[in-house]
Amino acid sequence: MEFIYEPEFWVAVSFFIFVGTLLYLGVHKKIASLLDARALLISKELEEARRLREEAEKVLADYRRKLGDVVTEVDNIIALAAKEAETLAAETRQSLKDYFDRRIKLAEEKIARAETEAVREFRSVAVDAAIAAAQNLIAAKLTPDRAEKLVSESIEALKSKLT
Repeated sequence: MEFIYEPEFWVAVSFFIFVGTLLYLGVHKKIASLLDARALLISKELEEARRLREEAEKVLADYRRKLGDVVTEVDNIIALAAKEAETLAAETRQSLKDYFDRRIKLAEEKIARAETEAVREFRSVAVDAAIAAAQNLIAAKLTPDRAEKLVSESIEALKSKLT
């Protein structure tokens, strides 16, 4: 029994008493229950994280679908705007063409009226000049005997036409 005097022996005895006390007091059950509670908490947190991840994936898929819808809608809006712009441009071109055609027609009508008026004025001036020239010529060359002869010839010609 010499081993009783050895310090290692007393360390071993102390260790076993300490472990026995811990077992007697149920520390191992408390540690196990704490570890089980901790494991349950971690399990719940993992399940919550998994649920949140699935929810985030659903939200992400929804946003990607919405983004696709928005892109499609934007493309449709751009196509519609381009079509409306082309229609508006065509209408504007036609409207301008019609406007200029009307303006050209009005200008041509004004030119034709001005031309007709100028011809009428020219004829009026020419007739007045011809009458004045004829009067001057007749006044210069017509003698009273010749005038009487012309008047009687005109009356005879008129009588023959009336009968």
